[in-house]
Amino acid sequence: MARRIRKTILGKKLGMSQMFDESGTWVPVTLIEAGPCTVLQVKSVDSDGYDALQVGFDVTHKDTGKPMEGHFAKVGAPAQRYVREIPPIDGQEVEPGQAIDLSLFEGVKQVDVQGTSKGKGFAGTVKRWNHSIGPKSHGSKSKRSIGSTGMMQDPGRVIKGKKMPGQMGSDKVKVRNLKVIQADAEKNLLIVRGAVPGATGCYLTVEESL
Repeated sequence: MARRIRKTILGKKLGMSQMFDESGTWVPVTLIEAGPCTVLQVKSVDSDGYDALQVGFDVTHKDTGKPMEGHFAKVGAPAQRYVREIPPIDGQEVEPGQAIDLSLFEGVKQVDVQGTSKGKGFAGTVKRWNHSIGPKSHGSKSKRSIGSTGMMQDPGRVIKGKKMPGQMGSDKVKVRNLKVIQADAEKNLLIVRGAVPGATGCYLTVEESL
């Protein structure tokens, strides 16, 4: 059975707002600048071992380094801030230098959005893993401490994967099956119901939901 190729585009989170849906309900929405993306390289099974499109998004005037400058110049594209690989477009022949815009998502009702969640720094187990706090009575020194982490005898060590204090957030997160409220190809504006990962201005990967 052939694997279904999902429509994919790169974008940027513009922020959140509210609007009415078809039933007249006031709903929270996220505004995403989706595309246009420039195709930088077409990868194939014969030359690279797999099929994919390398695309760039968000034109920048900053120095991207000589190797990338030559890569962009090869297809006659301006420097791009965000470069990623996406699946090939099913049923379409794509050439380097070609633009992919939001018209690709015409008729798509739901999308999956992947991004990097907000970083919250170093956090303890109460905040990071929702652990219960200790006693609050007079003299207690363990209200928010992690407590015992190992064991006395066998195996006499801290088990791998134990929930410990550490970096919270700044993880790759995917939110699935978000309803598409509006997709305006002329303005490169995609509006989805609900929240997506990351802060305003972060880069996102938008995929057609399975």
